[in-house]
Amino acid sequence: MAAPTPPQPLLPLAGQVIAVLRTTHASEYLPVINSLVSGGVRFIELTLTTEGVFDHLEKIKAAFGDNAEIGIGTVTTTRQAECSLDVGAQFLVTPTMNLDIVQAAVSRGIPIIPGGLTPTELHAGWNAGAAAVKVFPASTVGPDYIGQLHGPFPQMQLIPSGGVSIQDAPRWITAGALAVSLGGPLIGDAFAGGSLAQLTERARRVTELVAAATLERKGSDQ
Repeated sequence: MAAPTPPQPLLPLAGQVIAVLRTTHASEYLPVINSLVSGGVRFIELTLTTEGVFDHLEKIKAAFGDNAEIGIGTVTTTRQAECSLDVGAQFLVTPTMNLDIVQAAVSRGIPIIPGGLTPTELHAGWNAGAAAVKVFPASTVGPDYIGQLHGPFPQMQLIPSGGVSIQDAPRWITAGALAVSLGGPLIGDAFAGGSLAQLTERARRVTELVAAATLERKGSDQ
């Protein structure tokens, strides 16, 4: 029997928030990312349902330098994965468990967070070398699911995504999640002319809640 693929070196995601950005065109990203980073969110997922991501990634990375990790999400084909890697994505995220996409990232040394819901799907991605696996859509199962998964898979790094609210984010961390991924509940109306100052405040609130929950969990583990 072949040995499992060792996990890729993990981005420093423990106790962090990943912001998932969806809008009409990537040219709208910069002010929103700036507001998120100002609020303490440094992991940014640019989704391929947004037009122009490949063309704008280099400019976005240059604008934030070491202050943010810019990844590409909603990757559903190996071609999209290769294009994402070619333009410099710092991590990849998928909504489904496509092991060919996982291997494309692993073979090039780029962390990937593939999505799944069942234990079979999630373990397959972890066993294939994913840096972490995304529980998606997380709101359909709830935080207790993390503890259930950690029974047979105590080392598996899990990140909930899909329907995770700011208020519930700490519960996911307490349950054992590595990090949390938020889209609409964090971004709100920022791409529709909403207040960027309020976006920064939401970012600050969720990062503080997640950080506090992470410290509390570490204390209880000692």
